[in-house]
Amino acid sequence: MPPENTEQRKLAAIMFTDMVGYSALAQRDDKLALELLEEHRQLLREIFPRFNGTEIKTIGDAFLIEFNSALEAAQCGIEIQRTLAKRNHDVTAERRIELRIGIHIGDVVHRAGDVYGDGVNIASRIEALAGAGGICVSMDVERQIRNALEARFEKLAPTELKNISVPMDLFRIVLPWEKQAALATRLRITSEARSNKWMWIAAAVILLLIIGIGWWWTTLPHKNLASPAAEVSPPQNIPEKSIAVLPFENLSDEKQNAYFADGVQDEILTDLAKVPDLKVISRTSVIRYRTDVARNLRVIGQQLGVARVVEGSVQRSGDRIRVNAQLIDARTDAHLWAKTYDRSLADVFAIQSEIATSIARDLQANLSPHIKAAIEEAPTADVVAFDFYTRAKTLLLATGFSGLQKGVDQYGRARELLNAAVARDPNFFLAYYQLARVHSEAYSFAIDHTPARRVMMDEALRNAERLRPDAGETHLARAFYFYRFDLDYDRARAEVQAAAASLPNNPDVYSLTAYIDRRQSRWTEAIQSLEKALQLDPHNVYFDSALADACREKGDFNEAVALYEKAQAVTHFASAGLAITYARMGRQPEAQRILNELVEKAQTQYVAAERIASVYVALGQNDEAFRWLERAFNEHSANLYTFAFHPEFRALRSDPRFADLLRRIGIDFAKVPNRQKNL
Repeated sequence: MPPENTEQRKLAAIMFTDMVGYSALAQRDDKLALELLEEHRQLLREIFPRFNGTEIKTIGDAFLIEFNSALEAAQCGIEIQRTLAKRNHDVTAERRIELRIGIHIGDVVHRAGDVYGDGVNIASRIEALAGAGGICVSMDVERQIRNALEARFEKLAPTELKNISVPMDLFRIVLPWEKQAALATRLRITSEARSNKWMWIAAAVILLLIIGIGWWWTTLPHKNLASPAAEVSPPQNIPEKSIAVLPFENLSDEKQNAYFADGVQDEILTDLAKVPDLKVISRTSVIRYRTDVARNLRVIGQQLGVARVVEGSVQRSGDRIRVNAQLIDARTDAHLWAKTYDRSLADVFAIQSEIATSIARDLQANLSPHIKAAIEEAPTADVVAFDFYTRAKTLLLATGFSGLQKGVDQYGRARELLNAAVARDPNFFLAYYQLARVHSEAYSFAIDHTPARRVMMDEALRNAERLRPDAGETHLARAFYFYRFDLDYDRARAEVQAAAASLPNNPDVYSLTAYIDRRQSRWTEAIQSLEKALQLDPHNVYFDSALADACREKGDFNEAVALYEKAQAVTHFASAGLAITYARMGRQPEAQRILNELVEKAQTQYVAAERIASVYVALGQNDEAFRWLERAFNEHSANLYTFAFHPEFRALRSDPRFADLLRRIGIDFAKVPNRQKNL
């Protein structure tokens, strides 16, 4: 053993731990404080040796521990917090044991049984930033463990460390079991006020279903999603100015504030999407990367075809809010930008605009005065109205506009929330736009195919036009109106082209353009538009079916089969489009096999009857096709209103039964504009 006055210098990983609130507890109840201190020491001393940790000393309620590697130190810290989280689950608040942990790796000096040096000093300073139940690590530690540890790292905002002159990047290890109350302490929002009574208690409905527009998409009501990696092959050429805003983590005490975190993320995404110089991925595709699943940013970047991703968290407590955001290079995992905003709740819209502007500038995007003004414009001045609006959008995203079948509860709740939003703020333009879309979908897809529903849609659209007649969303709403109600495809095309100017990253703009092209048999243009929509919404697997339809009608059967099979592998549902393609290729037995599967499924679950009818048409069995079309009519099928204009049914158009069915639906085919282009 070396003499006491000798020094030994080495590279080591140092962990500092500290009990949260121990001093205050000792003043209130010294007996309980000593009891919890001893229990905490026993628990930790059982864990240290399992990760080759050496206890250097205790300093009151703190431990100083040395490890041979950063990985062992991090694993030990995670195990400590896991053990305490389990221990705290069923105890009263006053008996909780919560720790802050800081870890750094660097040069240390052993002298007289103690350890000194910058490695120790830095670990002790960053421990205070960890927060209750948290682990804070230096950049040196993060670099060594990022690929060896199954955990996510969140970069902290720049902070000056006392007596540490060199700036340091610091990270928090995101622990999946972290309690919301502990995270509130970590964020140091001192207000303990609960969220206002107006907040509706609701479980977060974030089941991943994809927004789809088009009648053929609703034939797949039971969608089983494959793993993200299995769905999308990595794109070869990723634009430098491309970005995805991933779902923000809700760190609030109240779980229903998850909707509010969704709203912050959505508004940042919406603001960035206004910049024509950027490629911004749709919320439909990023929602699957919620913070309750492990995130591999490199894989996510490849799947979405982006060079950058944004991560963040939102803490709301009373009238205060903290938003943490960071910009990361998905190709290298390098953290490019990070900032934390502690503000009044009323400043939430300013925070969102500042984050979007900072990120756009970091990406060297061209921000014209017009675009900058659009980003800085708040959606509403009423935070409560914004909350209602956010809840409605999340419900509609979870259900999918075109997936709304008659009686789906989410539709009714979303409509009520949007009505509540505009009742509080009659000038809430985006809420009126969403209302117009909801009523349009309800009417067109037979959820409520009544004159009253169309009147409500007209009223919502008029209010949107009253507030912002030239906004991209207004043009898009008009485009859907002309497309669905007036069947005037030329006017719909003019409106959607006007929408594209201010909504350059909205996949609906390109998908609707493709549907207009489809109605007018412009298959090459339809494919180009759908491919653009796919770039912005790469996880919307139904675009594959739309592309497949277009390829089939263009005569590219092999490509159509490949696309149908790809979508079918994800949805695990028999494809009527594939059956039609097989029939046109002369592969009748394969088409019949799929048809039999669809008919069998229809006996036990919902299958859109007009889809089955379309396969019978392809097989030349028109009487059976009409029988299934009658069933679709009796079932109030969501898409029967538009089936007459699809090429799958051309063979029926000369049959009197077809005209009679159209008449009962309310369509005079002879008066449809541009109908000759479909014949």
